[in-house]
Amino acid sequence: MSNRPGTSGLIFKEPQLWDKSSEGRCAVSIPRTDVERSELDKKYVGDAPDLPQLSELDVVRHYTRLSQWNFGVDSGMYPLGSCTMKYNPKTNEVQAARQGFAGAHPLSGEEFSQGALKLMYYLEKYLATITGFDAVSLQPAAGAHGELAGMLVIHAYHAKKGKQRSKIIIPDTAHGTNPASATLCGYQSINIKSGEKGILEPEAVAAVMDEETAGIMITNPNTLGLFEDNLKEIAGIVHEKGGLVYGDGANMNAIMGVVKPGEIGVDVLHLNLHKTFATPHGGGGPGSGPIAVTKELEPFLPIPRIEQEIDTYKLVTDCPDTVGRLHTFYGHFGVMIKAYSYILSMGAKGLKDVSTYAVLNANYVKESLKDTMNLPYDQPCMHECVFNDENQREFHITTMDMAKRLLDYGFHPPTVYFPLVVDGAFMVEPTETESKEYIDQFIDAVKAISKEAETDPDKLKKAPYLTKVTRLDEVTAARKPCLRG
Repeated sequence: MSNRPGTSGLIFKEPQLWDKSSEGRCAVSIPRTDVERSELDKKYVGDAPDLPQLSELDVVRHYTRLSQWNFGVDSGMYPLGSCTMKYNPKTNEVQAARQGFAGAHPLSGEEFSQGALKLMYYLEKYLATITGFDAVSLQPAAGAHGELAGMLVIHAYHAKKGKQRSKIIIPDTAHGTNPASATLCGYQSINIKSGEKGILEPEAVAAVMDEETAGIMITNPNTLGLFEDNLKEIAGIVHEKGGLVYGDGANMNAIMGVVKPGEIGVDVLHLNLHKTFATPHGGGGPGSGPIAVTKELEPFLPIPRIEQEIDTYKLVTDCPDTVGRLHTFYGHFGVMIKAYSYILSMGAKGLKDVSTYAVLNANYVKESLKDTMNLPYDQPCMHECVFNDENQREFHITTMDMAKRLLDYGFHPPTVYFPLVVDGAFMVEPTETESKEYIDQFIDAVKAISKEAETDPDKLKKAPYLTKVTRLDEVTAARKPCLRG
């Protein structure tokens, strides 16, 4: 594929529906009523809503055009390092839409919810096996909620021991929500820096770990896309002082079937089903952030718990040490169906292949672009690689300029200016679902843009040119947003 996907193309202008409205048009034929018409008293209902009057063609064209303004993984490569913007097989959507699941009501009771309870019960077992833990709760609604649930479990554990602790260790390569989750549990965050290789050094942890520290929150692989090689030794240091190790599993896509966090010293781990396990990520939700724990922490899991009795399944709330209920009913069931379908359709080998291809693709990008963009940590990465704009600064070109120009080449930009430990960061996560051909197109685009930085920097600073909206005044847009179409 030698042609780049970017093009000027047809970009439709689209007015608001009210601007297209015309008196008397109707997009739907409503059946005749079989009851006598009765006017409602205006004092109870107020004035009729101001709804546009449109034909069916008006409505279809309006929403089709709006959809063409949007970019998604079904449109093209999504190199956004946001753990993980990958393509997901449509079969999982089909299973979640089946009437028996989609039409299930959460108030139906256990007797009429056996299929749903069985699915969730086995999904918990599968996730426990994949991660190397003893028990799982599917209740947390998303990643940050899973973090909070994990920290509440750690808080409850120390309370049960008879002495609550006041601090938690958080590395500079952890996800940004970690300190917030710790703070909500009353812990003070103790920040430590990673070492020269971008990973934690045991000595740095030992220097701050004491009897007042509840434990450590580690993202592994970390936000630099690097595996924490010293995790087992670090866990030993934390455990020796009575602390616990919290694992942020948002990047599990890189290690499924290869590493089991529960077997290398992690005590509680959250997962993002809406990232790693096949629910489209983004768009505001819904998500699912289950937590997996060791046997020692199982009593503290949120309620209700799902238990099996011969051939039936039930919800149990008689758990005296539980942190309590964290979500209405039992979490986001639709996301769980997709994750269950994904795990069964992939199988053990397939899940391992996901991780190995994700890592292979990221390292291919790293090696292909390390002479084009600066690579602060030149070592094997996991699911993502992090560059910065140091090589382009002499031409007064920034990471943002390059990201904007990528739009003209037909690519969604990668994550920019994160992680914060890399100045001018340009993070690329190709995922396992992109072929070499598409990745090569992306690599060629970045190289071409880097060449433009040398030959025509002024042009680059005004990109993009081919999008519906060109370079915006981002400061004004943030301070005075225009919310009208």
